[in-house]
Amino acid sequence: MDISELETPALVLDRARLDRNLRRMRERLAQKGVRLRPHVKTAKSIDVVRRALEGQFGGITVSTLKEAEQFFRHGITDILYAVGVAPGKLDHVARLRKAGADVTVLLDSVDAARAVVARGAEAGVELPALIEVDSDGHRAGVQPGDPALVEIGRALCAGRGARLRGVMTHAGDSYRCGSVDAIRAMAEQERAAAVLCAEDLRRAGLPCEVVSVGSTPTATYAEDLSGVTEVRAGVYMFFDLVMAGLGVCSLDDIALSVLATVIGHQPEKGWILTDAGWMALSGDRGTARQRVDQGYGLVCDVEGRPLEDLLVIDSNQEHGIIADRHGRRVDVSRFPVGAQLRILPNHACATAAQHAHYHVVAQGTAIEAVWERFGGW
Repeated sequence: MDISELETPALVLDRARLDRNLRRMRERLAQKGVRLRPHVKTAKSIDVVRRALEGQFGGITVSTLKEAEQFFRHGITDILYAVGVAPGKLDHVARLRKAGADVTVLLDSVDAARAVVARGAEAGVELPALIEVDSDGHRAGVQPGDPALVEIGRALCAGRGARLRGVMTHAGDSYRCGSVDAIRAMAEQERAAAVLCAEDLRRAGLPCEVVSVGSTPTATYAEDLSGVTEVRAGVYMFFDLVMAGLGVCSLDDIALSVLATVIGHQPEKGWILTDAGWMALSGDRGTARQRVDQGYGLVCDVEGRPLEDLLVIDSNQEHGIIADRHGRRVDVSRFPVGAQLRILPNHACATAAQHAHYHVVAQGTAIEAVWERFGGW
């Protein structure tokens, strides 16, 4: 089957690019002597994740307990749930652990630690936890040097219902870096914060076997990972326009695209209308903060080759509006009704989340497989 036979919009995955991206990250971190724990929140597909785990120790990072459930059903047991755990989800975590899944939770407060200890004791199961470290002011976590870190650690070690495994940080602010040098500096800031907190726990006589860091930009450019035991990254599998704008990848590395069909024109405006609006592309505008704004996505021909200066400049629920990025007139006759185009996404996670399947191509437009993906919580 060829993608020209697909009903659009449809999600297309270039397997050759995917495999190249996976291999590059795997080899880079192996050279640094640390484990790669792939984040599966973007992929949400066992077919993709099995490829990502080739040659790895077998652990994954998830952002939802649904992801934990789905991948555990496929035999993956070492799972880090890398979102601060809500007390109401601890019963779910306990059920997974009783079933044999080695799920680790994340927290950053004494109250959360006490809730984990209490619920684990009530359920008769040990709930391992990492303490989240705030390495960049981006989101959650304990500041390096804050005495609360040791308090949290002691709270986790105070009862039979929990176990302190270590620390984790995410350099989310790396997505706002203006240069590769800035990403390198952020990677060192991330590493130093996590290692400092690990040392503080150990000095207090508390265990800290895991020192976990990660984001795709910092994983790509970190020069020193001493003191780190594992690196988490996810969007490196597919990449996207935000990553390209940061200098983390090239356009030729982006493995995901949305196949769209031309459904009309507004010649006086230079517009080409397609059937891929924000329900297919997502409404993410992550490149708007970067030097090059890619609108709602960069337009490619059906083979996946970028068409110079054509962007999705606006989107409605089921309509995408394509025009020249500089406002110049477009010869719309080059794109007749029924013609197919592929749109590279700003944010692979958000775009993939709109679809139930990957239509896998290796080269050109021939479909070699259809891989299922899931969504929701």
